[in-house]
Amino acid sequence: MTSTVTTGAEITLVDVAKRYHGQQAPAVEKVNLTIPAGEIVVFVGPSGCGKTTTLKMINRLIEPSEGSILINGEDVTTRKPTELRRTIGYVIQGGGPLPHLSVKDNIALVPKLLKWPKDRIVARVDELLDLVGLDPETYRDRYPRELSGGQQQRVGVARGLAADPPVILMDEPFGAVAPITRQRLQDELLSLQEELHKTIVIVTHDIDEAVKLGDRILVLGERARIARYDVPVNVLGSRASDYVSDFVGSGSKLKQLSLLRVGDVGTVEHPTAVIGEDAATVVDRIRQAGEKSVIILDERGRPRDWIWLRALDGLSTVPEPTIELTTTVDHRATLNDALDSMLVSSHGGAVVTERGRYTGVILFGDVTATLQENGQENSQENGESGS
Repeated sequence: MTSTVTTGAEITLVDVAKRYHGQQAPAVEKVNLTIPAGEIVVFVGPSGCGKTTTLKMINRLIEPSEGSILINGEDVTTRKPTELRRTIGYVIQGGGPLPHLSVKDNIALVPKLLKWPKDRIVARVDELLDLVGLDPETYRDRYPRELSGGQQQRVGVARGLAADPPVILMDEPFGAVAPITRQRLQDELLSLQEELHKTIVIVTHDIDEAVKLGDRILVLGERARIARYDVPVNVLGSRASDYVSDFVGSGSKLKQLSLLRVGDVGTVEHPTAVIGEDAATVVDRIRQAGEKSVIILDERGRPRDWIWLRALDGLSTVPEPTIELTTTVDHRATLNDALDSMLVSSHGGAVVTERGRYTGVILFGDVTATLQENGQENSQENGESGS
C-alpha cells in the first residue's frame, strides 16, 4: 500500500545571492523561493544561468554570499556544513559511487558516519537495493566497475536515500545514461516518490525531463532570476514571457501530451506464467483462453519476458529468460515513453509495472485513442479561447 505520509521538509530561500571575488555581477541574484514539503521541484534553464549554484547552496557545497536558506524553518547556516550534508541526500550525474568501495559500503557511507548500529545498516542497505530494483544477493558485494551506468546511478540514488533524509538534491542525475535507461530511472524515481514523499530538488537542462518529473518547474534566467515557477501544465501553456515560451519550445502542445501517464489510460489483463511452471500446462491454459502469447514472471511477480506460445513447444518447464525485457513501463511513465517501448515490441503493447511488479498490459490502440481524444480537447479549448 502506498504511503501518504510526507517525510520531506519545506525549503525556503530568502534573498539568496552568490557573488564570486573578481566578478562584478553576481552568479545568483536575490532568489526568493519556497519548495513545498514532499514535492519534486525541477530547476531548468540555459547553461550558466546559476541553477546548479542555487542547488548547491542548499546543502552548502557552495556558501551563499547573502540571504537565508531555511529547511523546515531552520537556517542551514547555523549548522556545521558536514553535519548538514549528512541530513540531505545528494545525487550527481553518474551516481558518483566511490570506486574502491563495494556497493554495500557506498550505500552505508552516511549511516556509518552517523554511527548507526551495524545490523541496522545491513538491513538498510538490502532494503534500499531492493527499492531501486537491484537484487541485494547479486549486487551488494560488487564494485562500481562491475556495474552498468544505469546500475551505478541506482546505487547513487540508494546512497542518497540511505539515512532517510527529508531533502534530496539531484544534479543532472540521469544525464549520463542511455535514453531507455534514463526513462526507466525516471520512472523508478517517480515510483519511489509515491512511496517516500521526500522533498526532491532536481537540476536538469531538459525541459521534457522537467515536465515528466516535476510537481513544479522553476525556469531560471540569467543570474538565476526566476522567469516562471509553476506546475508543468501552466509552464507549458505560459504566454507571460517570450523567454519562457522560447525555452519551452515550439512543441509545447506536444509536450503537454507527456503530462498524461500510463495510469491515465489503464491496463488490460494478459496471461502470465511463472519461471519453472510446467510448460505444457501453461500452453494448454493460454490457448484455451484464446491467446497466443504469455508474459513470463519471476517468483516475485516481476516481468522477465513476453513470448509467443510456440517458444514453449517441446519444453518441460518455463525457462528463465537470458535477455532483459525492454518493453516494460512503470505505471507513472508518460504515454510518450509507452509509445517508445511499443515501437520495439512485436505484441502491440507494453508490459506495465508498479515498483517493478507486473500489473497488466497497455495497448497501442488505447494509447493512440487517448492521445487523439486529448488533442481534440486541446483544439476545442484553443478555439474557444481564441473566439
